[in-house]
Amino acid sequence: MAPPTEFTPANVAAQKAAFESARQGHVFTYYDSLNDSDKEALFNQLQKIDPARVNGLWKLAKDPPPQPKETVVEPLPESTTASILDSKAEDIQRWYNLGLDLIGKGEVAVILMAGGQGTRLGSKAPKGCFNIQLPSKKSLFQIQGERILKVQELAAQKAKDGAKAIVPWYVMTSGPTRGPTEKFFRKEKLDELIDEENDIRSKGKPCFGLDEKNVKIFEQGVLPCFDFNGKFMLASKSQVAVAPDGNGGIYKALQDEGILEDMQKRGIKHVHAYCVDNCLAKVADPVFIGFSAEKQVKIATKVVRKRNATESVGLILQKNGKPDVVEYSEIDSATAEAEDPKQPGILKFRAANIVNHYYSFEYLNGMGDSVNQLPPHIAKKKIPYFDIAKGEDVHKVTTPNGIKLEQFVFDNFKWLELNEFACFEVKREEEFSPLKNADAPGAEDCATTSRQEIKGQGKRWAEQAGATVKNGDKEGLEVSPLTSYNGEGLESWKDKEISEPSI
Repeated sequence: MAPPTEFTPANVAAQKAAFESARQGHVFTYYDSLNDSDKEALFNQLQKIDPARVNGLWKLAKDPPPQPKETVVEPLPESTTASILDSKAEDIQRWYNLGLDLIGKGEVAVILMAGGQGTRLGSKAPKGCFNIQLPSKKSLFQIQGERILKVQELAAQKAKDGAKAIVPWYVMTSGPTRGPTEKFFRKEKLDELIDEENDIRSKGKPCFGLDEKNVKIFEQGVLPCFDFNGKFMLASKSQVAVAPDGNGGIYKALQDEGILEDMQKRGIKHVHAYCVDNCLAKVADPVFIGFSAEKQVKIATKVVRKRNATESVGLILQKNGKPDVVEYSEIDSATAEAEDPKQPGILKFRAANIVNHYYSFEYLNGMGDSVNQLPPHIAKKKIPYFDIAKGEDVHKVTTPNGIKLEQFVFDNFKWLELNEFACFEVKREEEFSPLKNADAPGAEDCATTSRQEIKGQGKRWAEQAGATVKNGDKEGLEVSPLTSYNGEGLESWKDKEISEPSI
């Protein structure tokens, strides 16, 4: 990670030359009329933008590599897949033990993709701060942090040296969410939260009980917004209009923010990456880690079984002999409705992408300049901007006037051979409940459904342990991650009647 360049006339001149060489020199149109503070602000922003690289991404988006005339899609070969639904118990146990051993050696790290805000949920705070109204009032961040605490505890109990059982948590934020996320982890007051939520957080622990030196908050990159002629748009006289580079920006951010360097110092060999909005995410899942490590793959992905042929989800499959993700809109109805010839009544293409991935550290650390070849996707947007020709701000934009480029985290799957990739199917009700929408009658993927899934899971665990849940809560029972990671350790609940809403 290069140190920041000092704001000096010589460095400004060099920067200006680089942008002019890339035919983006118009960003300096008003530079000479700015006060010193605004000049430095523009200089600092432009330091984070490599105009030649961004022009390359623009060209890649506008003129993508030619695709084969015929597209052949098939499910991934059986040699690269496994399912928790039908795997042998001894296989699952072996993967679990291997995963715990790797955690116990300090070789596993977790990356949380948490760049989103809770705007669609009616919140101004980062989505990870959101309270889905569990009895405990825990935020998504707290639930996930406590799962790390628990899996560290389980690994330490099994390890020869329990002190090595540390899972560093790397939290990838965006520009708008980094500051509030850091405050929330430190349990400082957030203006974006109501008083009750700030009060709840103030009574918790910094970093939710994790050692703060093992929690690293970093920031994904941004890309300039373009007009339709490929020119960077300005947000003001002293600022380029930018937008987050998408979850595919994770790969460059790991390089630029020093995360790979930190992982290397710690001896990390296996990395689990997931999204903050999934309240059921098994953070640092030993079974998934063990399965992926045993396969010795570069990337593995978790999937859930598609609900039906028309569910709007991307599918993990092989496309022209390579692992890939294909959006539902790219598949015709006959293909979507096709049944597995070996399992009548089950869809042939059923592996729904939930953005939950394993990476070998060796793969991530070896990506190098290939991060600049991740194909960006074009999104035409209504973008407020500063009109250089008229010298005025344009806040009200009624039709799309510009382009935002976004990279997807799975667009490098196709760079791998099939034997370098693996796919692991898990139970939806146990591992996937995304929080996307505000609560409303009949709403899906909202706070209510997230809460119901957690409490339904807790009730199942209690009943499997031989307990009876009689707490009057129709949704079920909240079982703290500190009590159990995945239903284990509840033997003492046998024949117990549980009346508490949370335990």
